[in-house]
Amino acid sequence: MAFKPLHDRVLVRRIEGEDKTKGGLIIPDSAKEKPAEGIVVACGEGARKDSGELIEMAVSAGDKILFGKWSGTEVTVNGEELLIMKESDILGIILDDAAAKAA
Repeated sequence: MAFKPLHDRVLVRRIEGEDKTKGGLIIPDSAKEKPAEGIVVACGEGARKDSGELIEMAVSAGDKILFGKWSGTEVTVNGEELLIMKESDILGIILDDAAAKAA
């Protein structure tokens, strides 16, 4: 099943956190927090102003993002657990070192 979000919503795949601490201790599943980082899988076309003018999305598929701890709604698409959230729930785009230096 293909899925395309509508308006200013995005479909996000969580990036799993570390299984060990920096000191080497293994973190059990029951103690792990849900990660607040993810990869944008799909985006809607954007929100619309009252005049009908389209407001383009600031994120696109493939962007690595940071979002709020309680953001989004969990959905299952093709047997995979994903999140769907509004673009405004996204706190920022995580840039790699080379992109961060250029920005």
